[in-house]
Amino acid sequence: MLGRWFGKKSEMEPPAPVQGLIGPRVLRHSGGWSALRQRLQAGSSLSTIDVGYTSPANINYLTSLGHSVFLADVVQDACTGDWRNLKDESGLPAWNVESFLERSLNFGGRRFDVVLLWTALDYLPEAFVAPVVERLYEATNPDGQVLAFFHTRTHGEETAHCRFHVTDGDDVEVQLAQPFPIQRAFTNRSIERLFAAWSGYRQFLAKDSVSEVIITR
Repeated sequence: MLGRWFGKKSEMEPPAPVQGLIGPRVLRHSGGWSALRQRLQAGSSLSTIDVGYTSPANINYLTSLGHSVFLADVVQDACTGDWRNLKDESGLPAWNVESFLERSLNFGGRRFDVVLLWTALDYLPEAFVAPVVERLYEATNPDGQVLAFFHTRTHGEETAHCRFHVTDGDDVEVQLAQPFPIQRAFTNRSIERLFAAWSGYRQFLAKDSVSEVIITR
């Protein structure tokens, strides 16, 4: 829960805006990150995507292992851009999915071994969710892996939009980010359907209301 993540520390230290991030970073155990970190430490010259506002900690850690990093802040792009600029058959506004993908997930032909997706899919407009997963599938190498977190409910302080920073241990650092509203909660079945084209699926239990999954291409 967000209360467990931030607890009294957020009361003692009122968050101050810092380039899209606010407040202290709080450690949260992550079985998914622990498992993926082993691959990153064993591999060489892996190509990675980190989804979210720029995290120097993530960039420094990944590049220190000899990996390349591509940044994609899809939630920021989706929630602040004017993407309902088409008309449907009834003349009503429609989502311009192709323009969004071109803006946010144009990789210039790059292919990736590791995707740190975090909770991004929970905050995207519904029209973007499946196309984003499909674009990632197209851009991920065989046996490439996605680390994704999913909220299991849509109410409560733990649903606040957060940025995740990696560590060299089994924890990630959680930090409040721009207050974009959560759009949905995922069940195990809905995650499996969304990633049906992928070959592997490994779930990690968590004590809070966030499920962790590693999906393999």
